[in-house]
Amino acid sequence: MKYLLVGLGNIGSEYALTRHNIGFMVLDYMAQKAGATWHTERLADCAEIKYKGRTLYLIKPSTYMNLSGKAVNYWLKEHNVPVENMLVVVDDLAIDHAALRLRKKGSAGGHNGLSSIEECIGTPEYARLRFGIGNDYAKGKQADYVLSNFTKTQLETLPIDIDKAVEGLYAFATIGIDQAMGLVNK
Repeated sequence: MKYLLVGLGNIGSEYALTRHNIGFMVLDYMAQKAGATWHTERLADCAEIKYKGRTLYLIKPSTYMNLSGKAVNYWLKEHNVPVENMLVVVDDLAIDHAALRLRKKGSAGGHNGLSSIEECIGTPEYARLRFGIGNDYAKGKQADYVLSNFTKTQLETLPIDIDKAVEGLYAFATIGIDQAMGLVNK
C-alpha cells in the first residue's frame, strides 16, 4: 500500500519557524524520527518511509503555499497513489494552538494551499490534518500572523504537539481514516 503525505509550507529559511510552515515541520520531524533523508526532486522535497508493509511518500512542495496543488497533483500521479491514500498537513487559524483535527474531506476554508490542491486534483475529497495555530492577531493582520514565528512558549511545547500529529499520520496509513480520526480528534 502506498500513501502520499503532504506538508504545506513555504520554502526558504525566513519561513522555517512560521505558523504557516507547520506542515513542513510535522513532516521534517516524521522523517527525522524514521531516519529518512530528504532529497529535492520535481516541485518538492521528498522522503520515503517504509512502515508496517506500507510505503509512505512524504513531500514538501517547493512551489510556495499558493501553488501547492501543482506538486501534489504531480506526485500523486508519479507514485500512482489514489487520492483516498493522501493526507495533507496544514495550519488552521480557526483552531486553538496545537489542537489537531483530522478530516476525510472538507472545504479549503480560505486556505490558499488547500484551494490550490483542490483545483489541481479536481476534488475536495481528500484527508487533511489541520494543526491549530490559533487566531491571536489584530483585524487585518492575518497574513502577518501566519507568516510570523511561534512564540517562545509555543516553541517549547511544539515537539510534543508535532509528535501527536505524526502519530496521527501513522494511524491514517495503518488503521484507516475513521479509526485515526477517533484517536486524533479527542
